[in-house]
Amino acid sequence: MRKNVLITGGSGGIGSAVARTFAQKGYNVGVVYNTDKESAERLCAELNGEVVCECFKCDVSSREEAEKLFSDFHEKIGKADVLVNNSGIAQQKLFLDITIEEWQRIFDINVTGVFNMCQLALGDMLEKKQGSIVNVSSIWGVKGASCEAHYSATKAAVISLTESLAKEYGPSGIRVNCVAPGVIDTKMNAHLTVEDMALLAEETAVGRIGKPSEVAEAVYFLASDKASFITGQTLVCDGGFI
Repeated sequence: MRKNVLITGGSGGIGSAVARTFAQKGYNVGVVYNTDKESAERLCAELNGEVVCECFKCDVSSREEAEKLFSDFHEKIGKADVLVNNSGIAQQKLFLDITIEEWQRIFDINVTGVFNMCQLALGDMLEKKQGSIVNVSSIWGVKGASCEAHYSATKAAVISLTESLAKEYGPSGIRVNCVAPGVIDTKMNAHLTVEDMALLAEETAVGRIGKPSEVAEAVYFLASDKASFITGQTLVCDGGFI
């Protein structure tokens, strides 16, 4: 029987790479998007075939929408064996210029969204006494970044939540881990100039920017049986940047 994976932020660079990787490994895939319907539908059309791939619109910060998402996922694909929390937004801004609305919005998406998805997925996994959750954080959740205090704080919260859930649900056969990507070639970094990206590549030990597929392989590894004795861990995937 095929396993099922639900991936938030599934239409983006890392999310779509994660979806492709799981589909190649024989998983049925649920691609969750919020605004980029066209990319999500194109990805599902690409992956549909030997496996089932369905698109689901959801603002993960909304409990009502998250509950509908899981209802639709159950109907079209089934119960979740793996959850990948990849939805997230970022912003570069001086700390004193961050508005309370901006602070709240980034926590709503990056933290409350993960809270909603984990609570609902755990319902599926507890029935089977097995499952895996992989949360996507960031190197800035590990170290903190200048001019990204609110983003860094949310990603640190994701790491702490990961560790807590791993301890709480390990006895039930559920593993919870985290991947912390470094500088990856995605739309999230599209605002950076060519010169900025070149400087970041120079600061990376391997001398280049990371690829979404490399993060996807790390996510898949942590979700797979090859990582059956790994839980509560944060795998930094940054080419030696920090």
